[in-house]
Amino acid sequence: MALFGSRRDITMFTGVAKELVHDVITQQIGYYKVVLSDTVPNVYGESLTKQYIGPVLLNCLIERGDFTTQNDDFGPDTRREVTYNILKDDLIVANVVPEVGDIIMYYELYYEVDNVNENQLILGKDSDYSYSQGLENFGNSFSIKLSTHLTSPERLGIQQFRL
Repeated sequence: MALFGSRRDITMFTGVAKELVHDVITQQIGYYKVVLSDTVPNVYGESLTKQYIGPVLLNCLIERGDFTTQNDDFGPDTRREVTYNILKDDLIVANVVPEVGDIIMYYELYYEVDNVNENQLILGKDSDYSYSQGLENFGNSFSIKLSTHLTSPERLGIQQFRL
């Protein structure tokens, strides 16, 4: 039987994290979810034009990479990698399940999700995947980390209009 990490402890950790992310840091993103049922694939199961739902406004912690430029036969190409850390409770409330290929808008730039990691656990336990008897009420998955890269709105088929 575990001594720490009960539902009461998890509620306290989550409350402090929500207050910090929502009220103190307040970095927000627009999350676009790919709608597979409205996206028409070609013979190979690929699609050049995808349909998106969104944006859904989410609070998160952002780790920004530096802009880099790579020159090739087609001219200069700007690259940037950004990591977004989102509280799992915020995703549940927003009814969003992050997947590879989804789009994030941050500072009027678009980033495509490359990888979804859910490995930040409270006290190293996840109550949904407990193999030990008596530990189903201890520990919890805390946040989801999204690794992304900069992409162009033209490639996505998203148009920006200015007023």
